Amino acid sequence: MKAKFIYIVLFLFSTVFVLNSFIDDNPYFKITKEDVELKIPKAFPKPIYNFSQNKITPQKFVLGRKLFYDPILSKDSSTSCSSCHQRIAAFAHIDHPLSHGINGLIGKRNVMSLQNLIWRDAFMWDGGVNNLEVQPINPITNPIEMNESLTNVVIKLKHNKEYAELFHTAYNDTLINSERILKTLAQFTGLMISGNSRFDKYIEGKEAFSEDELNGLKLFKTKCANCHSGSLFTDNSYRNNGLKTDTALRDKGRGAITGTEEDNNKFKVPTLRNIEMTYPYMHDGRFRNLQQVVNHYSTSKNFDKKYDLSLNKIGELSEKEKEELIAFLKTLTDKEFLYDRRFADPNMK
Repeated sequence: MKAKFIYIVLFLFSTVFVLNSFIDDNPYFKITKEDVELKIPKAFPKPIYNFSQNKITPQKFVLGRKLFYDPILSKDSSTSCSSCHQRIAAFAHIDHPLSHGINGLIGKRNVMSLQNLIWRDAFMWDGGVNNLEVQPINPITNPIEMNESLTNVVIKLKHNKEYAELFHTAYNDTLINSERILKTLAQFTGLMISGNSRFDKYIEGKEAFSEDELNGLKLFKTKCANCHSGSLFTDNSYRNNGLKTDTALRDKGRGAITGTEEDNNKFKVPTLRNIEMTYPYMHDGRFRNLQQVVNHYSTSKNFDKKYDLSLNKIGELSEKEKEELIAFLKTLTDKEFLYDRRFADPNMK
């Protein structure tokens, strides 16, 4: 009887061990050397950030992914990078028009998507950050978002056994500092490259467009490509897109950075890649869907008096033209990027 009991205990122990091993080694979350190769889409220009001083390795990428999804970066361990940047929304935020932080605090801007970041010359709607590696400092230290300091983040990570092991695996020593935190985050976010939408396949001759999509493409080239230009669908400029100022938010946009009145109400031209998934739209999230966005641009009489004159190219659109333009914009959805296992939350095992 005793021998049988011991056998049962050993069996249960071995079963739990095997299950835990499977969870820890779940192939869905396993990152290989091939997974972190920097692959530039054919039509894309040379990246601005090239990882020359931040060599990508599977171990560093895994560490960056862990940090991205961990609320430990916030003061009360309630808010992570992923709290606002949701994978299914091309790492934008579809739940709220404005960002949310610790203690339920609400910011004054819509969450920008995270994709093709190594081609951006500056970050945030106002361009207040000019380097991918230091960009996380803004949300981490912002009193409305994470309200933490890098010094405290380092202290917390040093006292965390799991992170001590992850840093040692990534760097072959026990040093944990802010530089390494920021560089591993840059590896994770920097590899968020989206360049395999239906549009890209159409350009390569691998996919056919419907009549509405073709007409929408023609409309886009003549009316929208001045700002949303090239393969990245943004010229990285700051423009006044005709939105009336929200008197409650009082957001000056680029003007708050440069201090010049000329830049007031100018905001970064966002990429249109995966635009179907990154609602709500505009810097303040005022538009819930693409129909409202297109309606705005085709009604110049409602524009702010200092709007960018390039908007005059759009003119009034018929309802059919609006449908065609939206049909084209939806071809920019990159499902392979949206469901890429490399960027999945490792805590969801």
